[in-house]
Amino acid sequence: MTGSHQEHHKSKIQSWLFANATVTQRGAVLLGDSVACDAFDSKRPLRVVTHAHADHLCGLRSSLRKCESVLMTRPTKDLIEIIEGPNAFVNGNVETLDYGKPFCFGEEQITLAYADHIVGAAQVLVEDKNGGRIVYTGDFRIDGTPVLECDTLVVEATYGNPEFNRNFNIDIEDLLVSMVEKRLRTGTVYIFGYHGKLQEVMQILSNANVSVPFIMPERVYSLSKVCERHGMNLGCLTPSTREEAKKMLSENLPCVAFYHMNSRGMVGFDAHRICVSGWEFRSACRQVGKKEHIVALSDHSDFNGLIEYVRRSKPKQVITDNFRVSHGEILAREIHKRLGIPAKAMPSRK
Repeated sequence: MTGSHQEHHKSKIQSWLFANATVTQRGAVLLGDSVACDAFDSKRPLRVVTHAHADHLCGLRSSLRKCESVLMTRPTKDLIEIIEGPNAFVNGNVETLDYGKPFCFGEEQITLAYADHIVGAAQVLVEDKNGGRIVYTGDFRIDGTPVLECDTLVVEATYGNPEFNRNFNIDIEDLLVSMVEKRLRTGTVYIFGYHGKLQEVMQILSNANVSVPFIMPERVYSLSKVCERHGMNLGCLTPSTREEAKKMLSENLPCVAFYHMNSRGMVGFDAHRICVSGWEFRSACRQVGKKEHIVALSDHSDFNGLIEYVRRSKPKQVITDNFRVSHGEILAREIHKRLGIPAKAMPSRK
């Protein structure tokens, strides 16, 4: 077989291998015949939102106008109504699904499974009439996420580089609690993070009986109250607009102030500050200012966790999400090299 014939043959095999799932140039994760996840696709009658982070809400308004149904968990819907406003779902047919409850459409069955990420996060399983199984992990942490066996797996690739591992000989939650408790002795502690991560820190501190007031802007407060309604234990929540909260912050009294990472350059300059980030791999805690530290708390699996999910899932083929981060191609190569499973990054960035 000549070189050109070999390439043609390889291309045909690749097309056949990955025919039942893909990730489009606009970020839609297409599963089977009917489902688009986490972005709008005009040819798919169903849209699934795996969770309420912005990079997974792409084209939601278009989906609501044009899709027959938009599927998500109840917590995800409640969070989106805070993020996008109370009229977010005025137009469109939204179906809220419990984990494990099948939704039938044509000859396919769609099921949402728990994913350990933020409240309401879900994996997506699509089964066809012949018993074929396609899974999209969405964003997840391996330790708390049930692994779904499947034929075709679409996996997130946030930390898809082998350099992105967190091999710390320390419990991050214990470290975080001890840092906060120590700093509260001298006044207010500011914590910066993204939605979902902030509420996780609240729960960690509350479960450790850190009983000072938790102060936050109205938006963070509203999202936190949704998380409470769906089972999280978040402590004593107080909006920063209340007079008692203003007094505590202005007088540097012992409390924990929770702010979105985008507010890092606006508040808390003279207080102790802790930023929580998954992009820390060399140490569990790093000092970046006189009173400021970064703590390596992540709501995504590191590289080893991604590989472990693929290994346990036992797929015949893997697609890595190359839209939301640029590490999909590296992860696909590593999956094939380490596990011998055909793997491809989509969409191509070439």
